[in-house]
Formats: sequence, structure tokens, C-alpha cells
Amino acid sequence: MADPMPEIKSFAHAVLKWPVRILFPPICAGCRRHVLEPGVLCGACWSKLKLLERPWCPVMGTPFQHEMGEGFLSAEAIADPPPFERARASVVYGDVAREMVQGLKYHDRTDLARWMARWMLRAGGELIADADVIVPVPLHRRRFFSRKFNQSAELARAVSKLSGVPLAPAALKRLKLTRQQVGLERKEREDNVRGAFRVPPEAEITIAGRRVLLVDDVYTTGATVGAATRALRKGGAATVDVLTFARVLPGDFRADETTLI
Repeated sequence: MADPMPEIKSFAHAVLKWPVRILFPPICAGCRRHVLEPGVLCGACWSKLKLLERPWCPVMGTPFQHEMGEGFLSAEAIADPPPFERARASVVYGDVAREMVQGLKYHDRTDLARWMARWMLRAGGELIADADVIVPVPLHRRRFFSRKFNQSAELARAVSKLSGVPLAPAALKRLKLTRQQVGLERKEREDNVRGAFRVPPEAEITIAGRRVLLVDDVYTTGATVGAATRALRKGGAATVDVLTFARVLPGDFRADETTLI
């Protein structure tokens, strides 16, 4: 006779969730309509979300319209080689992705982090398989105290939990209280974050000789992750890969990234 306890426990667990569902019904991460399960998108938002898929540049992760052959690089990777090894993102930074990022970043929707991280694992599987340690792009302490949490650290923590790769949240420090990047042109962004990061001496043992996976919410021009990568390499990291939830594709960048792209 089959043991009835697993079914009883499952039913009891579901019953305990009912009051929460009634008081706090799950909402779409893109438009805030009611949905059946937490962390999912409604049909309208899902149809607008653009997942990044292969074939893509092996360095930048930007998609090609057609299969270009193994090792074929994008013009971006050839003209301006990045300091990191590889970059991947799960979705194009469009209207739905922006709502999710801003919900996490500015509206305390930390519950979105684990759902966003699942998509990041899908896009960055090869990077995660090679990683020894995960490091989030840090906030300056003054901005952290005003915001109460770091959205990149929330994503990194969720990616670490889902993948099993160790998290090193203190391996990188932000020294400068930089200006907000929104509204800055590409060159201004690079100047803004130059020298902004450092690996503290006590954290060097954490990354020395290791393959680091650097996690951020959005890859726009690459200025922030580029500066962070240089600091990690200076601190002894063997290699650095970059994984973000969303990516502004080349040609889509606008200084005011809050507008539609």
C-alpha cells in the first residue's frame, strides 16, 4: 500500500498558501495584472518579451540573424574588444524587461530576483559551468544605505542558489559614489566609472586564480562591467565572464535609457 503521507503533506502545504494568495494575489511581473502563479508573465507581456537566443557572438552574446559559423565574432567584439572573456544576457532590454528591472531596482520587488535568475541560468549555462565564484557589481555604501539592498547582489544570490556556484558578495568594492548612468553618453559612462571599483586586500584570496562570473542587472554600453572586470583582473582573477538579466543591443542605446528602445 502506497504511503499517503507525501500527498497529505502536499495538500497541507497548498492549504497554507491559500490565505497568502487571497491577501497577496500573484501579479504579472511586467504589467501587474493578476496571474495564476508568482513570478510569471501574463500572455500579453510574454509575447512582448524578447529572449536572446543562439546563434550569437561567442564573446558579446549579441544575436546574429543567421548562423555565421563557429568562432565568428560580431563587429562590436572586433572593433572594441572587451576586458572580460564572454558576456551573456537572457532578454533584450525592452518595455517588459525594463518594468521587471525597475520593479526589482526601485520598487522593492526582490521577489522577482529568483525568477529573473532562472532565465539568466538558461542564457548563461556555459558561463556558469566554468565559474568558480559569483561576484555581483556592488553599490557604493551611501547608495546601498538609501536603497537598502543591491539589485545585482539579489540576482547574484539567486543565481548562486540555483546553480550551486559559491557567492562572494564582498569580493568587489565600489570606491566612488558615481553619478547615475541614466542620461550619460557612452564616453561619459566610461569616465564616470573609471577607477570606481577595487578588490579589497582581504578579498583577494577569494578570487585569486579563480574564474569569476560577474553579475549585473542590465548591460547597456558595458562601461560598468568593464570597469568592474578590470578591477577583478587587477585583484588576481584568472578570467571574468559577465552575466546580466537584460541587454541593450548595439544600435538600441540611448543616453536616456528609460525611454523605449
